[in-house]
Amino acid sequence: MNALANTLTARALRLGQRIFSRPRIDLPLAIALAALAAIGLTVLYSASNLDTGTLLGQAARFLIGAVLLVAISRIPPHLLRVWTPWFYVLGVLLLVVVKVLGEGQGANRWLDIGVVRFQPSELMKLAMPMMIAWYLHPRRLPPRWRDLALIGILIALPVLLIVKQPDLGTALLVAASGLFVLFLAGVQWWKIGAALVGLAAAAPVAWHFMHDYQRQRILTFLHPDRDPLGSGWHILQSMIAVGSGGVFGKGFNQGTQSKLEFLPEHTTDFIFAVLGEEFGLVGVLVLLAVYLFIVGRCLWIAANARDTWSRLVAGAFALAFIVYVIVNGGMITGLLPVVGVPLPLVSYGGTSAITLLAGFGVVMSIHAHRKWSP
Repeated sequence: MNALANTLTARALRLGQRIFSRPRIDLPLAIALAALAAIGLTVLYSASNLDTGTLLGQAARFLIGAVLLVAISRIPPHLLRVWTPWFYVLGVLLLVVVKVLGEGQGANRWLDIGVVRFQPSELMKLAMPMMIAWYLHPRRLPPRWRDLALIGILIALPVLLIVKQPDLGTALLVAASGLFVLFLAGVQWWKIGAALVGLAAAAPVAWHFMHDYQRQRILTFLHPDRDPLGSGWHILQSMIAVGSGGVFGKGFNQGTQSKLEFLPEHTTDFIFAVLGEEFGLVGVLVLLAVYLFIVGRCLWIAANARDTWSRLVAGAFALAFIVYVIVNGGMITGLLPVVGVPLPLVSYGGTSAITLLAGFGVVMSIHAHRKWSP
């Protein structure tokens, strides 16, 4: 008995020493994230018409996210993998609670527990790829049909709960984060093609179950000039803002579309248009370069990870991150329907920013512990 206790104590001490002995921060990734946060705060300060309260509020959220990033980066990936099912179950339970007690403007998306108000659906953007990777970790890859069926259930459960809020945009992104894991796990291309054909065939059925405002968004995307003062207002004003910025932009706090309230949601969903108007093509290219570096660094970390779970999680998180950027950019330029997806670490919002930084903490943990076996 004493020998067992001594062994457990020794292992606990070694684990504690591993967690607290040396830094777990990947410097290139940390610098890129800091640069992205600085860009985000600069654009947000201008978009909010130099509102110090908005700026400090977002900076406080970044600070909370940074603390969480550092804390998670010190946890060995094998412990994160063990905790993954509990994280997934917690996320699903919170989505159920949101269905009953949630609040929001036109939809039940927010959960207010007194101390903090947050969106549980944002947590699933991280929990989903971690869970699918957890399921595939001990199994042979590429996954077989039985595994694909079970993974489909794991993806469908939270996605359907998010659709019911309703929040179709977030539901699609959560589903995509899980599907990226399957893609990285080596699912054959013909299976991917068959799935895409099936989705296309199901589009008429999905159209029947959509809410009226969701159908309107798709119709507006196809013909934004059909109702320029109504449903097409968002897209048209956003395109005007981006186009008027030219190559070098109008300058910091010199944008007219947001300052004169022509551009809706200019601190959240359409903040990319503010950046395009005030900093022009040059500013947009700088921001995209930072995003691409972050994604490339995460993919490099995934390629050098030491186990299946780590590779799948880091790779899927990188792909999901760039999809958020593509969807938001496509939305404000009229290339995609308006789905209410924020620009990562630039748009104003707490749950999204904190969850993303927590996800980068997982990626940094994978990199820091790549040469260590538990």
